Amino acid sequence: MARVTVEDCVDKVENRFELVLLASHRARQISQGQAITVDRDNDKNPVVALREIADETLSPGDLKEDLIHSLQKHVEVDEPEAPASAPSIPQTAAAPGALVAADEDDDQPVSFDRMSEEELLAGIEGLVAPEKTEDY
Repeated sequence: MARVTVEDCVDKVENRFELVLLASHRARQISQGQAITVDRDNDKNPVVALREIADETLSPGDLKEDLIHSLQKHVEVDEPEAPASAPSIPQTAAAPGALVAADEDDDQPVSFDRMSEEELLAGIEGLVAPEKTEDY
């Protein structure tokens, strides 16, 4: 097969930018040691990746899913929900948002009251940004 061009692959992946992302991801996979699905014919990894996409030996959908997975920093894991009989946090009589600290003599744990979004925003708006100093 002669050198593959982007036009050979555009009918498989319509967006040229997405095609470049998928082909570069596949070329990195090949350079990391994954098996290729077409004959190399003395071609470099990006050309082999484009040939694999053009010959449809790899699914563009699978490549896209693998690319997304490789770029994720945090993968959410479905954790089982806590049972309905979970113990609740004890509420204190302090003002909303106030920190109730235990004295050194007391054995009471530190607890936090809940704060509404409006109270939180009002508290943030009252903060003053630190002055910037130019240290050279």
